[in-house]
Amino acid sequence: MFRRYDCDPESLVQAIRKFRGKRILVLGDMMLDRFIWGSVSRISPEAPVPVVEIKTESTCLGGAANVASNIHSLGGVPIPLGILGDDYEGERLREQFRLIGSPVGGLIVDKSRPTSIKTRILAHHQQVCRTDREDRSPLSENLQMKAAGKFKAILPDVDAVVVSDYAKGLISAALMKQTLPLAKSAKKIVCIDPKMRKLSVYKPATVITPNTIEAEHASGITIFGKQDLVRAGKKIIKESGIEHLLITRGEEGMALFESNSRITYIPTVAREVYDVTGAGDTVISTLALSLVSGLSILHAAILSNIAAGIVVGKLGTASASPDELISAIRNI
Repeated sequence: MFRRYDCDPESLVQAIRKFRGKRILVLGDMMLDRFIWGSVSRISPEAPVPVVEIKTESTCLGGAANVASNIHSLGGVPIPLGILGDDYEGERLREQFRLIGSPVGGLIVDKSRPTSIKTRILAHHQQVCRTDREDRSPLSENLQMKAAGKFKAILPDVDAVVVSDYAKGLISAALMKQTLPLAKSAKKIVCIDPKMRKLSVYKPATVITPNTIEAEHASGITIFGKQDLVRAGKKIIKESGIEHLLITRGEEGMALFESNSRITYIPTVAREVYDVTGAGDTVISTLALSLVSGLSILHAAILSNIAAGIVVGKLGTASASPDELISAIRNI
C-alpha cells in the first residue's frame, strides 16, 4: 500500500510521535452522546416494538466535541469553541472536557436552546433507535459576534483549526466570513468537515472532507461510480476555490482531489466494520494533526484513512490512540 503512494511508513510513525502537544482549535457543534445498552427478549404488547431491558448507560463527547476527544486520544490538545445550553447536559459536557484537559473558556452558553444530545439505544450490539434533543435554529447576531471574538482571541495560540459542522445552528456563512480569513492571515492550517451545500462559504480553507452524499449535494451530481466521482470532485474544487478536497466514501475508502488536478484513490483498510459512528470525526482530527506534524496532504489522508479503519471496528463513539495507529501501520 505505502509503496503505491511513494510513502515511507516510518515517516507516518514519526509524524504520529509529533502529535503530542499540538494545539487544535475545534470550532463546531458540541454535543453529548448518550448510550443506553440493554437486551431484547420480547415484543411490547402495546405496539409492535421491541422492549429493551436496560443494563447500563454511558455518556461521552459527541459531534464537534468528539473531534476534540479524538485529538486528545491522539496526543494533541483540543481547544473547543461552541455553544452549550444552560442545562445539566451542558455541565456534563464541561466536565467531560475538563477530564481530557481541554480549556472550557471557548464554550458559550445560549439560554434559549438546549445542549444538543443524541441518545442511542442498543441491544445485542445493534442500534434499536436514536433520539435527538436539539435546536437547529441559527445563532443570534450577538452570540455569533461572541463566537467570532473568541475565535480571534484563541487563534494565535493554536497550530491549526478544525471546523466541525453538524448543521446545528453555529456554523454559518456569516461566521465563516468573520473567522476563516483570520486563520489564513495567521497562516494556520484549516480542516473542515462541512454540512452546507455551498462549499465556497468555507473558503479559504486548506482541506474540506465531505462524505459521498455531501459531495453529491455540493456538486449536484449523483455519484454512481468513479466517473461521476471525478466529475463531482473537479466541479467542487473549481467552484469552491478550496485547495484540497478529500471525499470520504465509507467501505470504498477515500478520494483526494488536489488543486493541481491530481486525484488519488485510497482504499479502506478496515477489516471489520461494527459501527461507523464518529468515523468522520476521526478523519478530520487525524488529518489536522498530520498536517501540522509535517505530512503532505496525501500522506495525511492515508494516515486518516488508517485511523478511520481502527474506529469503525469499535462499538459506539470511539477514537484511535497513537499506539493503535503505529501498530496498524506496521501490520499493513
